Amino acid sequence: MKENNIVGKVRRRFLEDVILSKINSENPEIRTGPKHGVDTGAINISKEKVMVFSTDPLSIIPSIGLEDSGWLSAQILFNDFVTCSLPPEYVTLCFNLPPKITDDEFKTYWESLIKEFDRLDVSVISGHTGRYVGCDYSIVGSGTIMGVCDINHYINSSMARTGDSVIITKGIAIESTSVIAKAFPKTIAKQFGKNFLEKIQKTFHQCSAVKDALIASSVGVGSEGVTAMHDITEGGVFGALSELASASVKGLLIEKKSIPISDEAEKTCSFFGLNPYTTLSSGSMLITVTPEKEIEVIKALKSNDIPSTIIGKVTAPKKGCYILENESKKPLTTPDYDSYWNAFWKATQKGWS
Repeated sequence: MKENNIVGKVRRRFLEDVILSKINSENPEIRTGPKHGVDTGAINISKEKVMVFSTDPLSIIPSIGLEDSGWLSAQILFNDFVTCSLPPEYVTLCFNLPPKITDDEFKTYWESLIKEFDRLDVSVISGHTGRYVGCDYSIVGSGTIMGVCDINHYINSSMARTGDSVIITKGIAIESTSVIAKAFPKTIAKQFGKNFLEKIQKTFHQCSAVKDALIASSVGVGSEGVTAMHDITEGGVFGALSELASASVKGLLIEKKSIPISDEAEKTCSFFGLNPYTTLSSGSMLITVTPEKEIEVIKALKSNDIPSTIIGKVTAPKKGCYILENESKKPLTTPDYDSYWNAFWKATQKGWS
């Protein structure tokens, strides 16, 4: 695939050379500006308070339905934001809709989306909605989440410290496999059976990582507990680990066999030609935590029915990023793009349902 035709997030080199290199971030009120691997930005609004922002796409995936698309869109917005340890408070939205979407269809999607905002007491403060020629599914706009917190309670993915433990919640490939199961149920049922299909479809509502982040950080942040978080989206767990290391300017030593993956997710990825370690995994959260607090964080998550696993350590930057696999140490590498998008559209083109 040619670099200019890659679907999904742009490469790090393009982000840094073309986009970030042109941004002037010298304003003294900017606490955290745009950086590879960092999910949120923040500005000082007083000596004690910061306002935090994060932006993500909004999507409608016709094959999974309008209600599920609305629910998932909200979780994608929330998951990035809560990596700062703060619950979302405000949102502004922009919809660039395909001309073929009807008023009733958008109403169904919107009601599902707004239900999630109301559930978390998130206020919609501004936005724009329109239909435009050239727009199509699945990306139909974007949203920006905002919130305010004390300066000493704000963290981001650049704050991991050497010696921290790396924890992952739930398991990997949750989003990619659950969405595929909803989009191509007949194909999966024929290949693996109805019980398998039902089990993998049920994981769809695990794509929210809000509780994961807020419960973990309730133990404490910074030297008191959680130092950094990164939700696992495009590029999967290996991509998220690479971004965390890049943002924090640290090394990593990760034990691959400790990374949890369900049997259903592994088989679904294999059938659709996906690498479970490098594909969409919304719902899983990477958490770095001081060693003294790792057990307390794991216990807090467990008490709220959120499984979590220690998968490695943050190391000094000179030690690099490595994966331990079959008693050998291999460099942590990620593909140029997440193959989920191609796998999904190829299955659609084959007529799978």
